[in-house]
Order: sequence, then structure tokens, then C-alpha cells
Amino acid sequence: MKKSLGPRTLAFPTPVWVVGTYDKGGKANAMTAAWAAIVCSKPPCVGVCLRKATYTYGNLVDRRAFTISVPSERFVKEVDYLGTATGREVNKFAKARLTPVGSNVVDAPFVNEFPLVLECKLLHTLEIGLHTLFVGEILDVKADPEVLGDKGLPDIEKVRPIIFGPEVRSYHGIGKYLGQAFTVGREIG
Repeated sequence: MKKSLGPRTLAFPTPVWVVGTYDKGGKANAMTAAWAAIVCSKPPCVGVCLRKATYTYGNLVDRRAFTISVPSERFVKEVDYLGTATGREVNKFAKARLTPVGSNVVDAPFVNEFPLVLECKLLHTLEIGLHTLFVGEILDVKADPEVLGDKGLPDIEKVRPIIFGPEVRSYHGIGKYLGQAFTVGREIG
């Protein structure tokens, strides 16, 4: 029998994404967020949840644009730093020795060293409680050529994204390949 753990944020895994914004003065900022997901196919959209207290929250509301940079496993220390320091007090890009690149699609920067970037315009916000859900329409996806697979799309085993274990507060890499989605289950039916 399963043991009840009560209402908690225990959905495994969540992505570890870095949200890029500019502040009112045009300073690039980056914040790690794990309360995030793909939320729509047409139009292609992502959702990211932020607390009002974060510097990124205000930047996103003001600029109505953001990027999602998907970091590789080798950047776990930098990613953790970006989620624990505040852009109000420090230039996180400089401190983490990462390079901000201005998007040519939206009014937001992305992290040059990270292999996959989603450039988003803000579509909707939803106050939920402690967090606000920001839904952004993906206007462009940029990927380093080295992480592209046979079909010209990002290969998860080349990107090597970081995933997060909520509540237990742990970072992980991806696991082994299990089968082709929308195909492997055909054996059952």
C-alpha cells in the first residue's frame, strides 16, 4: 500500500531552466527556475512560475519577454548559483562567468554557453498563490549545432539537460533511453 505524503510538490522530475530578462536599466539577468513546463503546442508555449519577490518577476512584467536557456549537466554549479543569488545585488552573468547574448527576437538575453534557448513573448499571467504563472509563446528556438540529431532537432543525449527533484532539492542528469515515444506502447494494443 502506498503511504500518503500529503499535498506537496513531488512531481518528478522538473526541468532546470534559466530565465533570462533585462531590468529597467537594460542590465541582463538570469534566474534558475524549476517550476516550469511546456504548456501548449499551438501556439508553442512554455510556462514558468516565479515568486513576486524575485528580481526576474519585476523584469518579466516590465519587459513582457523572456528567454529560457536549457543548461547542460556540466554547468550545474553555475545554474545553482543563478538560482541562489539575486540580480538586484550582483551581476550574476559576470560572477558565474557566463555570457549574456541579446535575443534578436524578443527583448531578453540568453546564456550563450547553454546549448538550447527558447525565446518567448509574454502571453498570459495567472496569480496562483505564492507563485505567478507566466505563459510565454515561443517565437524561436536556437540550438548549438553540436546538439542537433539526425532530424536536425536537439538530441536530449547531446543537450544533457539538468533535471530537479522537488522537495528533496537534488539535481540529476537524464537517464538511459527507454524507447520511441508514441511507438513503444503499440506492443500492448
